[in-house]
Amino acid sequence: MPRLPRRLAHDQHADIVEHLDELRTRLVVCVVAVAAGFAVAYTLHGQLLDALGRALPVEHRHPITLGVAEPFVTTMKLCLVAGFGLALPIVLWQVWSYLAPAFQRHVQRTLAAFVAAATLLFAGGVAFGYRVALPAAVHFLTAYDEQHYTILVRAQDYYSFAIMVLAAVGLVFELPVFIIGLVRLHVLSAATLRRRRRVGHAIVAALAVALPGVDPVTTAIEMVPLFLLFEASIWLAVLFDHRHNTARKTSTALT
Repeated sequence: MPRLPRRLAHDQHADIVEHLDELRTRLVVCVVAVAAGFAVAYTLHGQLLDALGRALPVEHRHPITLGVAEPFVTTMKLCLVAGFGLALPIVLWQVWSYLAPAFQRHVQRTLAAFVAAATLLFAGGVAFGYRVALPAAVHFLTAYDEQHYTILVRAQDYYSFAIMVLAAVGLVFELPVFIIGLVRLHVLSAATLRRRRRVGHAIVAALAVALPGVDPVTTAIEMVPLFLLFEASIWLAVLFDHRHNTARKTSTALT
């Protein structure tokens, strides 16, 4: 029976051989997790293809393929991405477990909370992208100048586009984690965020334009949650600043 890697404590010493052995074992766990995720995704690949195809107009629900190997290659790529997504919590846990001993316990708790929040926000972003952004973008693009084109949707192009949109919206939803991280590192403060709100809005708009997406509909849909998340980040930063100042005053009074 192969043993699972042992997580070292913060003050526990280990030589280079032990570190390399732990790294190897954790990499094996990650590979096994991705392989298991791929197996699950392939078992359900019909449902996965149908789920992504629902964003297409009814007449394009079965995208075309132009090569002998394209159906197989497209399905394998999609299952690999889905498998990695399913295995991502295990992969992140293995990465965190390997790096955690380098941090003190209170820092470990803070980073673990950030990782949990980032995971939930990314999942929420993917769900928002699937329900809102992807259907709106697809319907806009497939109906654009349709009187001048014979529109056929190619399978590999569509599924790549769908994955790109879902990943982009998922990353958009990470904005609060990024901003709060800068606040905790004292790179930004709540006062600066509130004072430079207009500059922040301009940066958010530029970020939405820079994100993957070839159409104005996807850009606009990505921009709306970005603005809302930016405003939420400001108020979270105010809360963190208030708690930090209160804790500092209490510590000063006790000393």
